[in-house]
Amino acid sequence: MASSLTSLLARASIDDHTEALEIADAAISASKNPDLTAQHTKVVALLRLERYDDALRVIASAGTALESRCTLEKAYALYRTGALDEAAALLQAAHDDDDAPRPVKHLAAQVAYRAERFDEAMELYSVLIGDVDAAAEAGETTDLVINQLATHAQLEWQGRGDLVPEGSKQPKREDMEAFETAYNAGCGCVARGDLAKASILLKRAADLCDAAEDLSDEDKKLEMLPIVLQQAYVLALLGKTDEAAELQKSVEDDEIRYRISDASIKAVAGWNSLLFKQLTNPYLVQRLAELVPESTIGTGRLFKHQAVGVTRNLHANALQCYKQREVKDKTSALLKEDPTPSIDLERVYAGYFNAAAKTQSRADKEALKKTLAVLEKRPYDVGLLLTVIHLYVQAKNYDSAIDVLQKFFKYVESAGNADHEDVRYAPGLVALAVALYRTQNRRRDVRNELGRAAAYWQSIPKNSSTTLLREAGIELLHSSKPSDLATAGAAFERMVTQNPDDRVARAGLVASFATVDYARVEPHLSHLSTVEELISGIDVSALLDAGVPAYPAAAHQQTPASRKRKPEEAEAEGDAETGAKEARQQQQQQQQQAPAHKKRKPRLPKDHDPAVGPDPERWLPLRDRSYYKPKGRKGKKRAAESTQGGAVANNEGETLSLAGGAGQIKVEKAGGGGGSGGGGGGGGGGKKGKGRRK
Repeated sequence: MASSLTSLLARASIDDHTEALEIADAAISASKNPDLTAQHTKVVALLRLERYDDALRVIASAGTALESRCTLEKAYALYRTGALDEAAALLQAAHDDDDAPRPVKHLAAQVAYRAERFDEAMELYSVLIGDVDAAAEAGETTDLVINQLATHAQLEWQGRGDLVPEGSKQPKREDMEAFETAYNAGCGCVARGDLAKASILLKRAADLCDAAEDLSDEDKKLEMLPIVLQQAYVLALLGKTDEAAELQKSVEDDEIRYRISDASIKAVAGWNSLLFKQLTNPYLVQRLAELVPESTIGTGRLFKHQAVGVTRNLHANALQCYKQREVKDKTSALLKEDPTPSIDLERVYAGYFNAAAKTQSRADKEALKKTLAVLEKRPYDVGLLLTVIHLYVQAKNYDSAIDVLQKFFKYVESAGNADHEDVRYAPGLVALAVALYRTQNRRRDVRNELGRAAAYWQSIPKNSSTTLLREAGIELLHSSKPSDLATAGAAFERMVTQNPDDRVARAGLVASFATVDYARVEPHLSHLSTVEELISGIDVSALLDAGVPAYPAAAHQQTPASRKRKPEEAEAEGDAETGAKEARQQQQQQQQQAPAHKKRKPRLPKDHDPAVGPDPERWLPLRDRSYYKPKGRKGKKRAAESTQGGAVANNEGETLSLAGGAGQIKVEKAGGGGGSGGGGGGGGGGKKGKGRRK
């Protein structure tokens, strides 16, 4: 009975997955020994019914024999349950081999895509697309192009657009033939900031989806939902808020969004709906944000750049609700997990919001002082560093901003960790340093920074920033140093190797080595535009007849020349002199017509003598003037009254001279001893008692 069921199951072609599962269970129950065919069928049926946990339990309970046979099925079940690392480890040994089956490579690429290892996914899809015959035979060429475009868009969102081939950055005609390719190409344009092209491509995707004949009405609505959400986002970025709100409202009114299984699309729709309402009450926004469905597990979770955007919105709303402590605690916990320099978006924003929470979102001098104190404690925090630099730039203090950035660079370099070099020469930080140097016209520092960054990225075989290499090469071409020209030539040579169609890189390569290594340049000359092509639309004779514009010579450079003038020149000069003379006459007339200002009559003292000049020492203090004589006794009288070796005059009183020659004061003796004064010179009188009259 069991053998007949197994043979029937092997020959059967069953479209109903539930029926296939029932037959497989019957065959397993009837068999005394493990039936691998029936067990394998049961696993496949469970996967078709989207019961991935049950499929994993069957594989685990059946032993190693079934597990070795169902490597692809187990990896797929792990992928669908969100266990991406386990799925990748299972597929690693299989797809390393060039002879690995195409389904294994497909799944490996999909796992890498969902794990956000987009560079790995792009390489795998390139291998699959490269086998043209196999792709055409399997009928998967279009699907591979769709997935490849999605990978390129995600690399752009991740900030690694330099890995995307230059030829794939511009939409092609074949990208407009299917709504999936048009949608993915449009997403790539959104990530690059080319919103005009993105709007056209997304409109094309919506039209193609609506006109698709192989989709039911419900399937069309499901496929249209992400397209419409992306369209609304692009329109909002373009400033067309009314059109964006109208599109978003059409999605909210449609019940199809509640039946969609992808949790990430639900989360994006919820956040877009909340933002388009433009609410001004932060507490109401916080309450509505709690109703947006979360998407943090499984294959339906948000990608990291989306999750970082949601976290950024939540922190900003919390600060508006005066929940600084909550934001500070959350961001501090994240930053303390790994106290090393990092340009990860999540950690950069954590440093920024941590500073905002500690300074109550202020941007004054006191806030800058507090932020600098925190930066001293966390010198590895890139987000905090950028916050300080932003505050300095806002205050037009570019020198201090440069000092802070250079101090961070020295900290990273002194750490001696090779992993930190990616942070030190991150294209964004290098661009920031160059921009700050240019505000102070420090060309030498600009070249040094770009030269060091270019040398570093050339030392990395795969991960190189094309944009940085191009800018560094162009800047170093202005230098006369052979070392700078060699660095520029190496950068352009690397770019030509990566993209032979890059004419800018070829031109830079020729300019770098033209004077030192002509043999290295000669193979690239045929790819450049000829001189005839460059001047084809230029009339050289007209340019020569028009002359060369020049600044007028300075007055000390103008020397009279003794030469005869042509009649035309004399006439022209006469006209010029006549015009200048008329202009001077008109100016004199205007000055004469203008009312004369009445001079103010000087106010002088009554006894002022015009013949006597003012005292030249009148600005000095009286005691510092040369003619100053202090008042007091003169000559012999002053010497006689002196106590130095002579008898003291017994007068009725005593005369004291005031300091600075301000005069004298006579102190008389008090009469009749006793009283409250008492001897010993104690003071002229005691305190008055209460009620005592003078």
